Amino acid sequence: MKWLAPLFALLLTACAGDEFPDLRDFVEKSSEGMRGKVSPPPEAKPYQAFSYDNTDNLPDPFKPRKAGLRPGEHPGLNEPDLNRHHEMLEEYPLESLKMVGYFQMGKTGYAVVRAPDGRIHHVHAGNYMGQNYGKIVSVSEVEILVREVVQDSGGDWSERQSALQLVE
Repeated sequence: MKWLAPLFALLLTACAGDEFPDLRDFVEKSSEGMRGKVSPPPEAKPYQAFSYDNTDNLPDPFKPRKAGLRPGEHPGLNEPDLNRHHEMLEEYPLESLKMVGYFQMGKTGYAVVRAPDGRIHHVHAGNYMGQNYGKIVSVSEVEILVREVVQDSGGDWSERQSALQLVE
Protein backbone atom coordinates (compact mmCIF):
# COMPACT_ATOMS: atom_id res chain seq x y z
CA MET A 1 0.00 0.00 0.00
CA LYS A 2 2.91 2.36 0.53
CA TRP A 3 3.71 2.21 -3.11
CA LEU A 4 0.14 3.17 -4.15
CA ALA A 5 0.42 6.87 -3.15
CA PRO A 6 3.58 7.58 -5.22
CA LEU A 7 2.10 5.71 -8.18
CA PHE A 8 -1.07 7.75 -7.99
CA ALA A 9 0.95 11.02 -7.87
CA LEU A 10 2.97 9.87 -10.92
CA LEU A 11 -0.20 9.16 -12.88
CA LEU A 12 -1.65 12.58 -12.08
CA THR A 13 1.52 14.33 -13.18
CA ALA A 14 1.53 12.44 -16.47
CA CYS A 15 -2.08 13.44 -17.24
CA ALA A 16 -1.52 17.13 -16.58
CA GLY A 17 -0.42 18.29 -20.02
CA ASP A 18 -0.05 21.80 -21.43
CA GLU A 19 -3.60 23.18 -21.45
CA PHE A 20 -4.55 25.77 -24.13
CA PRO A 21 -1.22 25.87 -25.98
CA ASP A 22 -2.71 28.00 -28.79
CA LEU A 23 -3.82 30.66 -26.32
CA ARG A 24 -0.42 30.73 -24.64
CA ASP A 25 1.29 31.10 -28.07
CA PHE A 26 -1.06 33.97 -29.03
CA VAL A 27 -0.28 35.89 -25.84
CA GLU A 28 3.47 35.44 -26.31
CA LYS A 29 3.39 36.48 -29.99
CA SER A 30 1.04 39.44 -29.54
CA SER A 31 3.55 41.34 -27.45
CA GLU A 32 6.33 40.95 -30.04
CA GLY A 33 7.21 44.13 -31.85
CA MET A 34 5.34 46.35 -29.44
CA ARG A 35 7.59 49.10 -28.31
CA GLY A 36 5.68 51.94 -26.71
CA LYS A 37 7.07 55.43 -26.56
CA VAL A 38 5.53 58.18 -24.50
CA SER A 39 6.35 61.71 -25.51
CA PRO A 40 7.48 64.01 -22.69
CA PRO A 41 4.86 66.36 -21.24
CA PRO A 42 4.87 69.99 -22.42
CA GLU A 43 6.98 72.39 -20.47
CA ALA A 44 5.04 74.06 -17.65
CA LYS A 45 4.94 77.82 -17.91
CA PRO A 46 5.39 79.73 -14.66
CA TYR A 47 2.28 81.44 -13.27
CA GLN A 48 2.11 85.15 -13.95
CA ALA A 49 0.12 86.89 -11.20
CA PHE A 50 -2.09 89.82 -12.24
CA SER A 51 -2.48 92.63 -9.78
CA TYR A 52 -5.78 94.45 -10.36
CA ASP A 53 -5.66 98.11 -9.54
CA ASN A 54 -7.88 100.66 -11.14
CA THR A 55 -5.06 102.93 -12.30
CA ASP A 56 -5.52 101.67 -15.87
CA ASN A 57 -9.28 102.44 -15.80
CA LEU A 58 -10.16 98.78 -16.25
CA PRO A 59 -13.82 97.81 -15.78
CA ASP A 60 -14.87 96.27 -12.49
CA PRO A 61 -14.81 92.49 -13.09
CA PHE A 62 -17.62 91.91 -10.58
CA LYS A 63 -20.23 94.19 -12.17
CA PRO A 64 -22.23 93.18 -15.25
CA ARG A 65 -21.48 95.30 -18.26
CA LYS A 66 -22.72 95.64 -21.78
CA ALA A 67 -20.63 95.70 -24.92
CA GLY A 68 -22.54 98.72 -26.22
CA LEU A 69 -26.02 100.01 -26.91
CA ARG A 70 -27.82 98.79 -30.00
CA PRO A 71 -29.69 101.29 -32.21
CA GLY A 72 -32.97 102.32 -30.57
CA GLU A 73 -31.93 100.91 -27.20
CA HIS A 74 -32.22 103.04 -24.09
CA PRO A 75 -30.00 102.48 -21.06
CA GLY A 76 -31.90 101.39 -17.96
CA LEU A 77 -35.24 101.13 -19.77
CA ASN A 78 -36.89 98.81 -17.21
CA GLU A 79 -34.58 99.56 -14.32
CA PRO A 80 -36.45 99.65 -10.99
CA ASP A 81 -36.20 102.49 -8.50
CA LEU A 82 -33.43 101.10 -6.28
CA ASN A 83 -33.76 103.96 -3.77
CA ARG A 84 -37.48 103.31 -3.10
CA HIS A 85 -38.50 102.30 0.44
CA HIS A 86 -39.07 98.53 0.47
CA GLU A 87 -42.29 97.01 1.77
CA MET A 88 -42.60 94.06 4.19
CA LEU A 89 -43.43 91.40 1.59
CA GLU A 90 -40.31 92.21 -0.44
CA GLU A 91 -38.26 90.25 2.10
CA TYR A 92 -39.64 86.94 0.80
CA PRO A 93 -39.40 85.15 -2.55
CA LEU A 94 -42.67 85.39 -4.43
CA GLU A 95 -42.98 81.58 -4.49
CA SER A 96 -43.07 81.46 -0.69
CA LEU A 97 -46.06 83.83 -0.37
CA LYS A 98 -49.65 82.47 -0.34
CA MET A 99 -52.83 84.29 -1.27
CA VAL A 100 -55.37 83.07 1.29
CA GLY A 101 -58.24 85.49 0.86
CA TYR A 102 -59.83 88.51 -0.81
CA PHE A 103 -62.03 91.39 0.31
CA GLN A 104 -63.22 94.67 -1.15
CA MET A 105 -63.50 98.06 0.50
CA GLY A 106 -65.22 100.60 -1.71
CA LYS A 107 -63.89 100.07 -5.22
CA THR A 108 -60.49 98.75 -4.09
CA GLY A 109 -59.86 95.01 -3.97
CA TYR A 110 -57.50 93.71 -1.31
CA ALA A 111 -55.76 90.34 -1.21
CA VAL A 112 -54.95 88.59 2.04
CA VAL A 113 -51.41 87.17 1.85
CA ARG A 114 -49.70 84.81 4.30
CA ALA A 115 -45.91 85.20 4.58
CA PRO A 116 -43.63 82.24 5.40
CA ASP A 117 -43.35 83.44 9.00
CA GLY A 118 -47.15 83.02 9.36
CA ARG A 119 -48.02 86.73 9.41
CA ILE A 120 -51.02 87.95 7.44
CA HIS A 121 -50.74 91.03 5.16
CA HIS A 122 -53.33 92.98 3.17
CA VAL A 123 -52.16 94.18 -0.25
CA HIS A 124 -53.71 95.98 -3.22
CA ALA A 125 -52.67 97.13 -6.68
CA GLY A 126 -49.59 99.34 -6.42
CA ASN A 127 -48.00 97.49 -3.48
CA TYR A 128 -44.74 95.57 -3.91
CA MET A 129 -43.99 91.93 -3.06
CA GLY A 130 -41.27 89.37 -3.81
CA GLN A 131 -37.53 89.82 -4.11
CA ASN A 132 -37.54 90.82 -7.81
CA TYR A 133 -39.05 94.30 -7.40
CA GLY A 134 -42.52 92.85 -8.00
CA LYS A 135 -45.25 95.49 -8.28
CA ILE A 136 -48.85 94.33 -7.93
CA VAL A 137 -50.70 95.16 -11.14
CA SER A 138 -54.14 93.90 -10.16
CA VAL A 139 -55.96 91.97 -7.45
CA SER A 140 -59.01 89.79 -8.11
CA GLU A 141 -60.97 87.23 -6.10
CA VAL A 142 -58.77 84.40 -7.41
CA GLU A 143 -55.29 85.84 -8.08
CA ILE A 144 -52.76 88.61 -7.69
CA LEU A 145 -50.98 89.70 -10.90
CA VAL A 146 -47.42 90.91 -10.30
CA ARG A 147 -44.96 92.57 -12.70
CA GLU A 148 -41.40 91.64 -11.69
CA VAL A 149 -38.20 93.25 -12.95
CA VAL A 150 -35.10 91.05 -13.19
CA GLN A 151 -31.56 91.78 -14.31
CA ASP A 152 -29.77 89.46 -16.72
CA SER A 153 -26.05 88.71 -16.87
CA GLY A 154 -25.50 91.55 -19.37
CA GLY A 155 -26.91 94.13 -16.96
CA ASP A 156 -30.21 94.64 -18.80
CA TRP A 157 -33.47 94.81 -16.86
CA SER A 158 -36.48 92.96 -18.21
CA GLU A 159 -40.06 92.57 -17.05
CA ARG A 160 -41.92 89.34 -16.45
CA GLN A 161 -45.46 88.67 -15.33
CA SER A 162 -46.20 86.40 -12.38
CA ALA A 163 -49.40 85.40 -10.65
CA LEU A 164 -50.20 84.33 -7.12
CA GLN A 165 -53.26 82.05 -7.10
CA LEU A 166 -55.77 81.85 -4.26
CA VAL A 167 -55.07 78.80 -2.07
CA GLU A 168 -58.29 77.00 -1.13
